[in-house]
Amino acid sequence: MQVQSENSAGKSSITNGTEGRILVVIPTYNEAENIPIVVRKVLDASPDVDILVVDDNSPDGTAKAVERISATESRVDLMTRQSKGGLGTAYLAGFRYAIENGYGYVMEMDADLSHEPNEIPRFQQALLNHADVAVGSRYAHGVSVLNWPIKRLLLSYGSNIFARIVTGVPVNDMTSGFKAFKVAALKSIDLNSIRSNGYAFQVEMNVRAYRRGLKIVEVPIVFTERRIGASKMSKKIVFEGMEIVVIVGIDRLLRALRLRKR
Repeated sequence: MQVQSENSAGKSSITNGTEGRILVVIPTYNEAENIPIVVRKVLDASPDVDILVVDDNSPDGTAKAVERISATESRVDLMTRQSKGGLGTAYLAGFRYAIENGYGYVMEMDADLSHEPNEIPRFQQALLNHADVAVGSRYAHGVSVLNWPIKRLLLSYGSNIFARIVTGVPVNDMTSGFKAFKVAALKSIDLNSIRSNGYAFQVEMNVRAYRRGLKIVEVPIVFTERRIGASKMSKKIVFEGMEIVVIVGIDRLLRALRLRKR
């Protein structure tokens, strides 16, 4: 398919008959080695899937790799951005693309093979079974993570417990980046008011969905640490995630106080 910039509205050739299809949005930065593998696996997982790769001007040629694929594969499209805008803004760009092009469902997915593409039909089924949001959960039934050092596992698990308690959102894996939305439900969230980026974006989207009364279902998954390339996790990302949790928690407390005064 045609390579697009962030400001483009999408090609008319894919706007017809997309209501029953799911758009898998894959943000990339320096994923030239991984992206051909993950794209093939996603396309093989379901005939109802199209892919939008949102690339932040990767210097390693990720966009070129996607261009070569999309030249012969009509189900793959590329959105290029001029600078590294972050995970949250990449997903928001993908959400808007899904809305503009009439998709019925949209899905978030990492490019590093930590998310198993074969799980995609289970997310589709959850949405067909009346869920508005399907969250791929590493902690729905204990801990389902492979190849993580214990320090990182404890940090992730503890952070999710903290986020669940402080925000009041009954989701075990608040920071999961493997999730799907009904586009009709997504339209009820004011995407222009989303404040966070990075992994905090996942927490904020769960909070917004929960407060809108959307039905959130957790789909148990096994998360595998990336096999190629370096992890993009950093202390800055962790602190940003905790910051948005605290902000949401304070807002929740203020809401409760206002209700008590009435």
